[in-house]
Amino acid sequence: MSQPDYESYPPLFRPSSVNPNHGGVEKESPEMEAAEGDGVPIIDFERMREDEEKVKEACREWGFFRLVNHGIPESLMSQMLESARELFSMAYEAKQAAFNSAAGISYFLGTAGLTASGAALASSNLNWMEGLNIPLSKVPELHYEDPMLESFRSLVEEYGKHQTKVGKAIYEALWRKLELETSNLSKYEESTKYFSEDTEILRVYRYPRCLEANRAWGVEEHTDSSLLSILHQDLVGGLQVYKDHQWIQVNPIPNTLIVNIGDMIQAISDDKYVSVKHRVKVNKENERISMGYFVFPGDDVVIESSKYKPFTYAQFRAQVQHELKSVGFKIGLHNFKRP
Repeated sequence: MSQPDYESYPPLFRPSSVNPNHGGVEKESPEMEAAEGDGVPIIDFERMREDEEKVKEACREWGFFRLVNHGIPESLMSQMLESARELFSMAYEAKQAAFNSAAGISYFLGTAGLTASGAALASSNLNWMEGLNIPLSKVPELHYEDPMLESFRSLVEEYGKHQTKVGKAIYEALWRKLELETSNLSKYEESTKYFSEDTEILRVYRYPRCLEANRAWGVEEHTDSSLLSILHQDLVGGLQVYKDHQWIQVNPIPNTLIVNIGDMIQAISDDKYVSVKHRVKVNKENERISMGYFVFPGDDVVIESSKYKPFTYAQFRAQVQHELKSVGFKIGLHNFKRP
């Protein structure tokens, strides 16, 4: 275990700033524990057409699966993690200064769910996490004079292309093989209106060491607002998924991806597939790096469902923002349920 450079940590995450009552979690709370041995379904990207039933079962029973043979070069995945570690090792103030463009890569602290950083810092449920929010459609337009930042940008551009390919293939498989048909939407050709490459985001996270790891969450229990989320994590571990009334530890396995169904797939599938609850536990001894690819419907695209009142993704996002600021947690789809 190497000694971390606490100058790179946000001030609230440095040892002298640890609040023993952070997040209100009791130190020995059993809620922090999770079952060993994850049992997460494994899907071979190269065999998705042949393994239709396996994909269907994974999405129906878990809403969550591990993807192998995804085609993203292992060297690129390793470079992304190493480059992220290098960026996060910058002094806290330098990170804030380097990523201050709303149109490009932006720095966030505590939660990516709030657009106002002040609201995130004021939250009593501050997550033990910092990150970079990267709209992939903007990356080709960016340029940094700093060689380290430009190298990272270049890696992100290449990595994003691979993630787009994987994400589109999975989304197509959901419609082609899983028959996500509603009374309002039954044709695959029509379903493509929901998947918008303009909305693709890559979020890169660092979960700093936390000396009182049982008193904080890296990310608290939540569902993703996306259509799909694809996670690439290092080998530290901490991701947990809720299955059969218990939390299960998702073991990190090299060169694999974790895919989960988001709220938008739940809505357009008429609840046939449920957006899975998951969370991240922090580590007392090691930092954790992960990166998530998210894709959403376009802001003005109307989500059609027999279970939910019609809504646009812009309306859904605004509602979630309001919930996070007003009650401190996401309610999400429940507020759009039909009577």
